[in-house]
Amino acid sequence: MSYSIRIRLKELLEERKMTQKELAELTDIRESTISDICRGVRTVMNFNHIAKIAEVLNIKDIREIIELKSD
Repeated sequence: MSYSIRIRLKELLEERKMTQKELAELTDIRESTISDICRGVRTVMNFNHIAKIAEVLNIKDIREIIELKSD
């Protein structure tokens, strides 16, 4: 069985009515990086970025951001 990982950032921003630009400003992460994460084209995630995003979005459980799916 194989797995894939999906970052749910786009959905989280929609739920919180926050733009990618606002998140970029609050996390001090480049807007292009936030965009890449939302579009699912980023293949490497920086742990520091995940922590900053979780802090700004008030996320307590990593499963809210990262989804592990079986293919």
